[in-house]
Amino acid sequence: MLLSNQSFLLILDYYFRDSSMTTTDDERHEWIGAKGEFLIERHTADTMTSAHWHDHIEINLLLEGTMTYLFNGRQEQVDAGRLIVFWAAIPHQTIAVSDNAPLVCIYLPLTDFLSLPIDRDARQSIMQGRFLVERNLETTDFMSLPRWETEWRSGSDTRRRLVAEEVRLRMRRLILDQVEIESVEPTASPASLASHAVRHVEQLIDLINARYADPISVPDLADLANMHPTTANKAFRTLLGMSVNEYLTRYRITRAMQRLTDTDDPILQIGFDCGFGSSSRFYEIFKERTGTTPRRFRESVTSTHTPSP
Repeated sequence: MLLSNQSFLLILDYYFRDSSMTTTDDERHEWIGAKGEFLIERHTADTMTSAHWHDHIEINLLLEGTMTYLFNGRQEQVDAGRLIVFWAAIPHQTIAVSDNAPLVCIYLPLTDFLSLPIDRDARQSIMQGRFLVERNLETTDFMSLPRWETEWRSGSDTRRRLVAEEVRLRMRRLILDQVEIESVEPTASPASLASHAVRHVEQLIDLINARYADPISVPDLADLANMHPTTANKAFRTLLGMSVNEYLTRYRITRAMQRLTDTDDPILQIGFDCGFGSSSRFYEIFKERTGTTPRRFRESVTSTHTPSP
């Protein structure tokens, strides 16, 4: 069944509201609302009061202006006209947006992405936290994506299925283009915004990315970053709307999902390797946050996972 834009956005609004104003239980269930549906929508981009996550590969096209994401511990600048792609299971947040910046967003279900016959290394890099920015400006996207959004919102089921197929073909072309020019020197990262909170969050996320597999605590992370645990949590709550421990838990789940998708490693080994101290803890947290068990998640993605060329 095709979910309407209005229904989907109401779900997003409910589950991705400012988590600094919700309870821990609300944080645990932010994942569930957007699971498994394809959608295209258009809105005026704005800064987000907190980070959110959902089970999609997200594709964005900014039609005018600029914006900056905080994603995987890095500030990523987005310019008008260039497609960006990232795995939205990694908490992300817009922290700076120019005035009157229209944005088209496409939410591609993870299973659809995994079924694409694309380069395996390119797919893995996205699932491991790459923020993919199109290097070659494609002027046709300025026409195609707004048209897809209109047809998805008001077209027949047949036309909407055609739109979904066109999106998958565009993704294949984008990945192929990126693979072919991978030897080009990567674009330098934009300068950091003048914010202590942003710098603290970037530093801590770098540590989480490097140490998530270890039995590490928030005081341990704060000590490694030469800051007080209260300062660390305040920076995360101010910028991302969640605690350091909540981000660490989400990151561990994201890495476990990537391993469940791309390897045949035993599920219990994946749990231990991703920082969960016991099998029962891994299953409990994974199901709490995703609504399914690790085994069922693996079965759902491998059933549509076709070998890449």
